[in-house]
Amino acid sequence: MSLTTRRSRLAASALAAITAIGGLAACGNDDEPVAGEKPGKLVLETFGEFGYEELIKQYEKDTGIKIELRKTAQLGEYRPKLVRYLATGKGAGDVVALEEGILNEFKSNPRNWVDLAPLVDDHSTDYLPWKWELGKAPDGRLMGLPTDVGSLAVCYRKDLFEAAGLPTDREQVSALWPDWDSFLQTGRTYKQGSGGKAFIDSVTAVADAALFQQGADLFYDKENNIIAGTSPAVKTAWDTAVSMADISAKVATWSPEWSAGFKQGSFAATFCPSWMLGIVADNSGEENKGKWDVAAVPGGGGNWGGSWLAVPEQSAHHEEAAKLAEFLTSAASQVEAFKAKGPLPTHLEALQDEAFLSYTNEYFSDAPTGKIFGESVSKIEPIHLGPKHQAVKENAFGPALRSFENGQAGEDEAWQQFTKDAEIQGAF
Repeated sequence: MSLTTRRSRLAASALAAITAIGGLAACGNDDEPVAGEKPGKLVLETFGEFGYEELIKQYEKDTGIKIELRKTAQLGEYRPKLVRYLATGKGAGDVVALEEGILNEFKSNPRNWVDLAPLVDDHSTDYLPWKWELGKAPDGRLMGLPTDVGSLAVCYRKDLFEAAGLPTDREQVSALWPDWDSFLQTGRTYKQGSGGKAFIDSVTAVADAALFQQGADLFYDKENNIIAGTSPAVKTAWDTAVSMADISAKVATWSPEWSAGFKQGSFAATFCPSWMLGIVADNSGEENKGKWDVAAVPGGGGNWGGSWLAVPEQSAHHEEAAKLAEFLTSAASQVEAFKAKGPLPTHLEALQDEAFLSYTNEYFSDAPTGKIFGESVSKIEPIHLGPKHQAVKENAFGPALRSFENGQAGEDEAWQQFTKDAEIQGAF
């Protein structure tokens, strides 16, 4: 047995003990519902932008139940909250969003999560089959109902492209970069034409996009051994990212500088999984409406992100919480959420809905985002992410890339930093 495997199994035992405490503590929840009594309020906990605001108003009107939406901007801040909730057996929302990068981690103790199957209708054939299956825990319980997937594209500023002498039509822009080498060359052309301005926001955004195009094991193999330092897919994404350092604005994704950069025009392009559209629009503001557009991603697609809605065992209202999750993940709700903020539907009926397929996004120059993202769904292949994928990406992969991008470490030194930190962050 390798050192990595032994360390992983020891860490898994430790985490299992912690989460078991959470599961036991949940059994002692004092907020027990009265049989047959409808709750006055349910708490819905999400991160980023799910597009649920108007849907919540509708649900409140239909049911008389108040919905408190608790949003955390960054997934990196959201995950530790959930870990704490599970460890202490209190604090979690009645319905919580679980992103694909953290889903497997929380599957380690399924007792922390309500089995939704007995509480909702049979939806086993309603969603993308692989998405539905990933929502199941190892013991077979239905741990989460599918929300979205993160089909990839590039969001770009037409006005900045035009000023730098580049085409602005989305078809012509897509033709500029059939592959990553072409994308790099386009960035250098932009930089020259704009007087030295940055083309992209950061190399970590490039890495995320390239990483999820690989269709192979990333930080873990199928047996959940850490292979971050030897994975060809990870090294390919790394090499692609570091090659872009000279065209980058060097602003860390989710940082205040990154958010401000959308309004200030600090960069001309960023990578946009479907769920990012709402974030780009919110950061850019009303004054930049119609200046953004959507083009194809280099390398031909990929999937970055996607989530499920789950009900923690510690919730006092299992049945009503399950009904709320079922409502928010229905075909009609997924179409409305997409129109509001961009999360790409996984419900098969929603993906065939004319309201989805014909939808054009006014903010993004009336781009036919329903068609653009909808056509890519069938090409998405599930990737095995491993139990602590998100921790490795956020606490090892990203920081090492930023240290190189900011000139704090050479490429080899940064890579060694990543492989060392990945062993620590990925232990489970």
